[in-house]
Amino acid sequence: MTKEEYQAQWTAEEQAFFQGWDFSHLDGRWEEDPLPWNYREELEPYLNYRTVLLDMGTGGGEFLLSLNPPRGRTYATEGYFPNVELCRRRLPIHGIELRQVFDDSDLPFEDGMFDLVINRDESYDPDEVRRILKPGGYFITEQPGGRDHERLVRFLLPDLPEDFRDELDLEHARRELEEREFTILKAMEAFRSRRFLDVGALVYFVKHVEWEFPGFSVKKCSEQLEALQKQLEQDGFLESREHWYLLAAQKPE
Repeated sequence: MTKEEYQAQWTAEEQAFFQGWDFSHLDGRWEEDPLPWNYREELEPYLNYRTVLLDMGTGGGEFLLSLNPPRGRTYATEGYFPNVELCRRRLPIHGIELRQVFDDSDLPFEDGMFDLVINRDESYDPDEVRRILKPGGYFITEQPGGRDHERLVRFLLPDLPEDFRDELDLEHARRELEEREFTILKAMEAFRSRRFLDVGALVYFVKHVEWEFPGFSVKKCSEQLEALQKQLEQDGFLESREHWYLLAAQKPE
């Protein structure tokens, strides 16, 4: 393919349809090593038909629905308008109430409302999480750390500040919860490899995790993408390192 044909292909990936938190467009085009924990399995002991549950930043509700959460006792928040519209169509038929949220520090819920608050890859205010949990309630979160795709971010966007995402790690998040008298039940941190099998797959991914790659565009990063294409032709894949951590904590009784 010519340089122009590659650019057209990458631009098409940049503009490809994306809905909710569904990366099935990349099936067969990327690979990942497993994490030492399974988020779903971490949640299961805390879920039953009596659980009053909140899923923070539910995306399109895909993961939440896969948990078969209790009808009439499950709530979700989302701030991104296209996802809000999707969830308004998708969630009520499953007995799930959606609240659009614009401020992590001002959640539209009563004090002590939830038995369990879950949060996967969404920002949160630990004071607000504490407020809305019942005494003895649980908070379980899985988050990308500040070193997530670190080398790839620096390669594509070399002008980002050096301290970009510095405080996003297990120790900082753990300390925030402990300062609010949470008991830490589990704390794990890990790095894993993700491999992209074509540059277009990488473009699609990077475009839709824009908080990790702020300002990315095919036009702006064309030289870097061309270099990655040469690397892929040599190695057969593009490898990046992901940084993740998991925290399970309990509010005091």
